[in-house]
Amino acid sequence: MTFSEFSKQNIVILDGGMGTLLEKRGIKPGEKSEEWNISHPDVIYEIQKSYFDAGSNVVNTNTFGANLFKFEKAELEKIILSAVSLAKRAREDSQSKKEKFIALDIGPTGKLIKPFGDMDFEKAYEIFSETVRIGVKYGVDLITVETMNDSMETRAALLAVKDNSDLPVIVTNAYGTDSKLLSGASPETMAAMLEGMGADFIGANCSLGPKALFPVIESLLENSSVPTVFKPNAGLPEIKSGETVYNVSPEEFARDVVDMVRLGVRVVGGCCGTTPEYIKALSDKLEGLNPKPVSKKNKTVVTSFCKALKLGGKMTLIGESINPTGKKRMRRAVEEGDVDFIVSTAISEEELGADALDINVGVPGIDETAFIEKVVSSVQYSSSLPLCIDTSSAEAMEAALRIYNGKAIINSVNGKPSSMEKIFPLMKKYGGVAIALTLDENGIPETADGRMEIAKKILAEAERYGIDKKDIIFDPLAMTVSADKNSALVTLECIKRIKTELGCHTSLGVSNISFGLPKRDIVNSVFFAMAYQNGLSAAIMNPASAEMMKSYYAASLLLGLDDNSKNYVAAAENMEIGGMSLSVKKEESLSSLTLSESIIKGLSERATEITRELLKTVSAMDIVNSEIIPALDKVGRGFEEGSVYLPGLLLSAETAKSAFSEIKSSVSGSTSKNGVEIVIATVKGDIHDIGKNIVKLLLENYGFEVIDLGKDVAPETIVSEAEKHSADIVGLSALMTTTVPAMEETVKLLKERHPTVKVMVGGAVLNEEYARKIGADAYAKDAMSAVRYAEAFIK
Repeated sequence: MTFSEFSKQNIVILDGGMGTLLEKRGIKPGEKSEEWNISHPDVIYEIQKSYFDAGSNVVNTNTFGANLFKFEKAELEKIILSAVSLAKRAREDSQSKKEKFIALDIGPTGKLIKPFGDMDFEKAYEIFSETVRIGVKYGVDLITVETMNDSMETRAALLAVKDNSDLPVIVTNAYGTDSKLLSGASPETMAAMLEGMGADFIGANCSLGPKALFPVIESLLENSSVPTVFKPNAGLPEIKSGETVYNVSPEEFARDVVDMVRLGVRVVGGCCGTTPEYIKALSDKLEGLNPKPVSKKNKTVVTSFCKALKLGGKMTLIGESINPTGKKRMRRAVEEGDVDFIVSTAISEEELGADALDINVGVPGIDETAFIEKVVSSVQYSSSLPLCIDTSSAEAMEAALRIYNGKAIINSVNGKPSSMEKIFPLMKKYGGVAIALTLDENGIPETADGRMEIAKKILAEAERYGIDKKDIIFDPLAMTVSADKNSALVTLECIKRIKTELGCHTSLGVSNISFGLPKRDIVNSVFFAMAYQNGLSAAIMNPASAEMMKSYYAASLLLGLDDNSKNYVAAAENMEIGGMSLSVKKEESLSSLTLSESIIKGLSERATEITRELLKTVSAMDIVNSEIIPALDKVGRGFEEGSVYLPGLLLSAETAKSAFSEIKSSVSGSTSKNGVEIVIATVKGDIHDIGKNIVKLLLENYGFEVIDLGKDVAPETIVSEAEKHSADIVGLSALMTTTVPAMEETVKLLKERHPTVKVMVGGAVLNEEYARKIGADAYAKDAMSAVRYAEAFIK
């Protein structure tokens, strides 16, 4: 029986923690746990056999960190071969009568992908691909991608798995106490993105205990059409009698996890702190419990890196301004490669009320593939809105989809076989929701019946590729009424029939209806309201058009889609009663932005230009104190309040860094330092430095002198460097449970040798209580917490 066959009929029990048990068996700080496959094979075998004996159906290979960042290629192959062999031997020797399978375990690299880190997306993809290829070669049954806290790295890993194997894949992410990933993605966002890319199982692991992850699991169950996975920690770590223990017992753990199984979870196991005793308790409690069927959700959802947008009900507005057709200033920006102008336009459209952004950079004479990739990379983190990738080039489409951190709208496919042959494979590989034009090799039918036939043909071909109709949005095409008086009526009939007969959503480029006519906004706004009433789901339109936005707010109100009239009332405050105009914010001119605004919006080139001009008349310290720091504070407060996500925080920090660089190159001496020196490091044995690098970037922007010792740093080295630099604060980071003892040892040594230094600690496996128990002065739950502690130190 294959794993896929077994999982369809049964509740699947995974294994528990590996690092927790290796700690108890004497692994030393700094040792790579994967090397124990060769140096201590009997220990790994015994742990894996004990999980099979306890009731696990699936045991992971000991390869969580087995990748080319940690090992040379030849060594990596030996480690994975040994890992798979040990798991197979454990399976063979186990006395359990249950079905047993072996999963290749893949964890994060510990690095951030550009633009916020130093790792290329393609480098991450290749790192994961090599691990997958070796694991498949030696005969695993499935692949587990786990503990990912960045959606972009999750994409790279899943693509590597799908491209290099045909095995089932489980993908689980590490969510925080806010039910979001480090990069800001919600469970709903991850469900849409991962399901679209073909993940077979989606879930959560690590970070927190069972109850704390209930909201995450409930959201996944509500939004995912594939089986949900639940693999929590055994609560939070504590120190008792000098030993790290977790505060949720096996019985409590099993009870909480089974509660989620009753709601529909199909795959369960444990992460940090869990042992075979936990899996045994879970297995016993699941005895006789039948799995709940997985239901199709039939939701049409697109996402950005942090936001899920569900189509249906209220109209989805797709901003049309990033398109050079008929827009001289945008065309010039595309021709000149002015990404800052494009980003500024995207931000303006979001502020004006757009729900998604159309991205079209098709201008003759440019390298569209290279430029659309650059634009998408920039816009996707400057705005929180999902993107609509708009290009007729399949090559450009793939380039954009590959680096897009979410589930995009694909604009477009049509009924021509050549179009579907190009777009549907990309859609199947990268995920997405396609806008399907109701035209084919014979052109655009004049009748609604003709367009409906094309729509049915497109759905049939999509189904052949395994693409569900929920991921197809039809554009029934608005043809100008100046050429055919009945064209609007045909389009409106199509909208209604596509919704009622096919059960699909629709979208329109509304302004096409008025081509060739004067006062086009009048015609567009009325047609928009008529289409809305007939069931139009989305419109590509200009949110800066007063007439269109008035029509949108009024129609939403009259169609019963504006609860308590709140959106209309809020918009009406800007309506001029006497005139027929709505005072909406126009696209901001880049030349009018202040340095603070440029930093907040993440416009690096513009910030550099403004700083250069300001230095001619304003002192460096005044620029720092009146422009840069207030901007960082505003973004920092937004991050703390949850209105700004990590990519936005980092983008502003990088923009501030460019302004600081301009100041330093123009002014001799340090103008921004506050005299406080901070030594930071990831502790011995831990190669994950994402959190540390984020902390460094923010601290430096706030004027702190940061000495970064890197990752996998020995306690003695940290203490020596702290003494050498007379550090005021030492910041320590750890992601893995196996490296927490090294952090405790480092804190102890610092307090003995450098008692005046303040120690702050952070990392996924820590909490405030645990930080106090190991002697730290502060626990930083995120980068802004570290900045606030350092600021408090100055005061």
